[in-house]
Amino acid sequence: MIITSIVRPFFQKRMTEMNSFVNNGEYIQKKVLASLTTAAKDTEIGRKFGFSEIGDNYRIFTERVPVVDYEGIKPYVERMLAGEQNLIWNSDIEWFAKSSGTTNDKSKFIPVSSEARKECHYKGGSSCVASYLNLNPDSRLFDGKALILGGSHAIDSYGGRCRCGDLSAILIQNMPQLANYMRVPSKAIALMSEWESKLERIAATTVNENVTSLSGVPSWFMVLIKKMLHDNGKQYLTDIWPNLELFFHGGISFAPYREQYKRLIPSERMFYIETYNASEGFFAVQTSLDEQSMLLLIDLGIFFEFIPLSEMDSDNPKVLPYWEVEKGENYALVITTNSGLWRYIIGDTVKIESVNPVKITISGRVKHFINAFGEELMVDNAEKALAKTCRETGAVISNYTAAPVFMSEGSRGRHQWLIEFDSLPVSLEEFANILDASLQEINSDYEAKRYKGIALDRLEIVAARRGLFEDWLRAKGKLGGQHKVPRLSNNRTYIDDMLKLNK
Repeated sequence: MIITSIVRPFFQKRMTEMNSFVNNGEYIQKKVLASLTTAAKDTEIGRKFGFSEIGDNYRIFTERVPVVDYEGIKPYVERMLAGEQNLIWNSDIEWFAKSSGTTNDKSKFIPVSSEARKECHYKGGSSCVASYLNLNPDSRLFDGKALILGGSHAIDSYGGRCRCGDLSAILIQNMPQLANYMRVPSKAIALMSEWESKLERIAATTVNENVTSLSGVPSWFMVLIKKMLHDNGKQYLTDIWPNLELFFHGGISFAPYREQYKRLIPSERMFYIETYNASEGFFAVQTSLDEQSMLLLIDLGIFFEFIPLSEMDSDNPKVLPYWEVEKGENYALVITTNSGLWRYIIGDTVKIESVNPVKITISGRVKHFINAFGEELMVDNAEKALAKTCRETGAVISNYTAAPVFMSEGSRGRHQWLIEFDSLPVSLEEFANILDASLQEINSDYEAKRYKGIALDRLEIVAARRGLFEDWLRAKGKLGGQHKVPRLSNNRTYIDDMLKLNK
């Protein structure tokens, strides 16, 4: 506890900064906008849009700079990968976070500047620790090691200077030496590219370490935890790491996994903190144990904007700054960053849970929802309904995806859910009935379409064989790291592909 006590004041300073977001959000965000446009005023894009004349003037910024998706920045990225610099950011960018997302096989390369690593991602990590220490005065976090489960990186072939890989691997590769000392596994193991071999090495080398915290994606960490328990003949993870007290989780919803973690880590001293860290930046962290919302981190070199979901199909969508969002509304997130992303739609949707300061929950992806019948089912609806159904049936799930079954002559449409269970419910029919009812409670549009079966029949459950989703990811070359199974889709491309393997 001595080390934790020594470093705690450093993180208290960061907590004070985060508390200042109340009543200062607009000022802080305009200051960020001014710093970004000033830094990039002499870049190619800065000269094109006259950044030197923008400063913190949001109106001029929106008039001159268009909202773009990846296709809008791709020409600049390709030139940077070929060795050009000073295109979208004023410092040299040598690292790119490789992201295929969940809707494209083709990789995206997201620029990660040195400023973004230091002032955004690493400071975002400090914000997480500050929040946790504020919530747990008895923490002994720094008296042990942090186990970080991330991806890999490799030197690319773009002009010899640029390197790419999963964001987590880029951050580990460039992490300060002191931070490297505080974490496991070793850098060599953490950056291994072959996922299954990496798991073997992590399990073998960390079993005797004093691990006090975990950081990673819940689904992939569950694979490691089960391996640790199997290899060591233990029932609980605390039998291996008795001082474990914290899991920083992100990437996917924790709701379907929460009960599994509580069963395998039966400790009253265990805390779970959600984070929102993407390839494009570190966005938010949970700051209260009484609510699942996350505080938007508005001073890390990111300027935030929001598009109402009702505007997404518009040729000229309405875009709102941080200080104009409304509680309870869902928005597509738009960011401007200190890596040179300018008014970039990242593809995530967020729900505003509170304003002043803004707190959010991740509600899904712009392209990941089911609205085949006007039901507008979002990922957060699905996660909440699944969690409730699992509690009521005693089922435990490890992975799932869902898609519509379209209307045909003589039959109404329905949703089809492909679910891999760790523990099957007594009755799949009962599970389907409860899940269907839960979705109706959560989503009024789904309820309306289900009313008397006018538009939608009750959903269908298909039990996936063990390992189906891992096999599908392996076949796509996406096993491990931060790759995710697409949860909801408005078409049957993914689910039909998986059903072919479900034998």
